[in-house]
Amino acid sequence: MSPFTGSAARTAHWEHLRVELTAGVATVTLARPDKLNALTFGAYADLRDLLAELSRERSVRALVLAGEGRGFCSGGDVDEIIGATLSMDTAQLLDFNRMTGQVVRAVRECPFPVIAAVHGVAAGAGAVLALAADFRVADPTARFAFLFTRVGLSGGDMGAAYLLPRVVGLGHATRLLMLGEPVRAPEAERIGLISALADEGAVDEAAQSLARRLADGPALAHAQTKALLTAELDMPLAASVELDASTQALLMNGEDYAEFHQAFKEKRTPKWQGR
Repeated sequence: MSPFTGSAARTAHWEHLRVELTAGVATVTLARPDKLNALTFGAYADLRDLLAELSRERSVRALVLAGEGRGFCSGGDVDEIIGATLSMDTAQLLDFNRMTGQVVRAVRECPFPVIAAVHGVAAGAGAVLALAADFRVADPTARFAFLFTRVGLSGGDMGAAYLLPRVVGLGHATRLLMLGEPVRAPEAERIGLISALADEGAVDEAAQSLARRLADGPALAHAQTKALLTAELDMPLAASVELDASTQALLMNGEDYAEFHQAFKEKRTPKWQGR
């Protein structure tokens, strides 16, 4: 995302999210615990717009996405979204579905790693939000369910049919998207759906620890690694190695690369600047 913006000021308050910024780590909490953090039209839009703002600012080096209360996110609110969509025409429905996809694109395209801290349920759109993150740190209570076919819709929602096979393989992705059955933490770890299994009750601490490790590291290297992982999913090898070469040549001309060499010679820890 481009760092250049117009005259719009940074948003001071987000109605549907709780946002905290601490020394390069943003913690974004879905805050509807009474509804298992079910997403509304406004929550989708806030997530999309928040990620765009944080991407432009260049002050965030890692982001933790969490859910308040008993679970991570139960998906789209049945009354506020599913009920409302029944009265929409095709053009309105297309606008809505494009917006939910824009949230996933924002997670994948923002220039910092995103860590989903998952406890309890991550269902429907909540499961896809976790899937879109770069890391999924899960509590033993976590369970993922891609429920779209169970409400009569395609399992390929919000990019799930693109992302899930690339994370767990086509066979597992077909089963999860077709049947919509819940996957609990032990199986999710076995098939590669989660990055790390935390101790019970310690998922937030584990996610923050990983975020701090990333934020204290070489931010530009992390950003470029994330960009290449996304861009090269559909590239032939020749294009991929050429893109790698161009990226490395640029980074080798950066301050962090020179700082590593100087720190190595002086036998100290590098002071990463993200440049």
